Amino acid sequence: MFEQHPFGKLIAEYIQNTEYPKQPADLYDPIMYILSLSGKRIRPLLVLMGAKLFGKENLQEVVPASIAIEYFHNFSLIHDDIMDKAPLRRGKATVHQKWNDNVAILSGDALLVKAYLELGKSPSAHIPDLLNVFNKVALEVCEGQQYDMDFEKKSNVSEDDYLNMIRLKTSVLLGGALQMGAILANAEQEQQQLIYDFGVNLGIAFQLQDDYLDVYGNPETFGKQVGGDILCNKKTILRIKTEQLLDEESKEEFQKLIDLDTIEDAEKVSRMKNLYAKFEVDKYAEDIKSRYMELAYNKLDSIAVSEAQKAELRMLADTLMHRTR
Repeated sequence: MFEQHPFGKLIAEYIQNTEYPKQPADLYDPIMYILSLSGKRIRPLLVLMGAKLFGKENLQEVVPASIAIEYFHNFSLIHDDIMDKAPLRRGKATVHQKWNDNVAILSGDALLVKAYLELGKSPSAHIPDLLNVFNKVALEVCEGQQYDMDFEKKSNVSEDDYLNMIRLKTSVLLGGALQMGAILANAEQEQQQLIYDFGVNLGIAFQLQDDYLDVYGNPETFGKQVGGDILCNKKTILRIKTEQLLDEESKEEFQKLIDLDTIEDAEKVSRMKNLYAKFEVDKYAEDIKSRYMELAYNKLDSIAVSEAQKAELRMLADTLMHRTR
């Protein structure tokens, strides 16, 4: 889908043509491995789209900043997978599973350094502003991950807390990627803020769609185990809203599904989905997603460029919101 976009090919070629030292192999091989599991590469794509939106013609100058975003994203995935004890990433063994935790930590650190090296290849006049955005976003992603881990120990998580967590963990990186492209295209501060806000609201809707697909997605197209969030008792918007609406009878059923580890996986998913259906939280999640999409489109509408220039971003947003994986 996104891999076939001309910008996607530009990013892929840059990464494929980057040479790494052969030694120490346990530092560089994991970096090449995680980057070979390309995923959608939406975030670097957004840097280039943000620049193009504001009329940047020499997009070669934008590529290093887009690669910096991709490297940072993959650094965060390597470390997140260690914390989550995740065995798979994009259908393949995670770095810590294929090597070990220590190798994964150090390779992730090296990839973060590589992100800053790429950022340093941007036009020098823009580097201070790029660093300000990049560093702010990077710190917020760390805050979001910490909140996510904190939620595992909390018995109750509010809807506002959850939305703030996904804003930090997922969404600010999309907004920051677009803003960095805008900076490289010399966009005014007000316009930078609008494209950043578009990206953040799109990112929240993107994560809410992910929550929905985890439960209701087609196993053949989703690419991950459907019901995975239910099986690991993850506090998503669907679960949080269900907890708010439980009646006495349903509370007992809900608690059994959370506490008992003797229930078969398929049965647990089926019974939790029955609770979701009873309280129609699937429709509620869709409504919130639509609300954030509307906020995103309102920001895009306010940007002072032609509708023709906005068409590609609008199409990308539509694709993300109607995806099945």
